[in-house]
Amino acid sequence: MSCPPLTAYHVMRVGKLPMIPNHPPGDVRLAKAVAEAADGHHAVLLANHGPVVAGNTLMDAVHALEELEETAKIFLALRGMETRPLTESQVDEIKRRYAFRGRP
Repeated sequence: MSCPPLTAYHVMRVGKLPMIPNHPPGDVRLAKAVAEAADGHHAVLLANHGPVVAGNTLMDAVHALEELEETAKIFLALRGMETRPLTESQVDEIKRRYAFRGRP
């Protein structure tokens, strides 16, 4: 399970976060899975490994990673508690208002 969009900044800096199944480090299946998912996402989460992020600049990637880490902290702190992730329409509105240099 990956982190749902709990904040507007997660939507703006990370976007949808697909979970890539676990494969051993260096396994060609891991590389293929990341390549497929990365084509349509700004960040991916490798099961039992960690996140991989990208950006148009190094700072874009750093900001995305920082936001992903903060969202993960919130998600873990609220584990077991009722949460209200952003709705699809709220996510769409954020994307419309804050379109970000071709981010998926």
